[in-house]
Amino acid sequence: MPGGVINGDFVGADEVAVASVRALVDAGKPIGAICHAPWVLIEAGAVRGRRMTSRPSLQIDLRNAGADWVDEEVVVDGTLTTSRRPDDLDAFSTTIVARG
Repeated sequence: MPGGVINGDFVGADEVAVASVRALVDAGKPIGAICHAPWVLIEAGAVRGRRMTSRPSLQIDLRNAGADWVDEEVVVDGTLTTSRRPDDLDAFSTTIVARG
């Protein structure tokens, strides 16, 4: 899922997009979310009990939604891969490709 404040906010407010993300989570499909994209996962009710990272500015939102937020370059929790920012993109991409 794309990062960026505007993308995370816009997609998170779109009921169809949120329902689609929820369906992917429920189906156990791999999901990658970087930067502000975890806002969409919060809206989809998909973060409770998950270990995740994001932009540091989202840590309170993620914790309030039940996630275990950590400040790490890339975090893998089941089918969910999260990353903090564009500077982490190489590690994020490598992890996603390696997971197939």
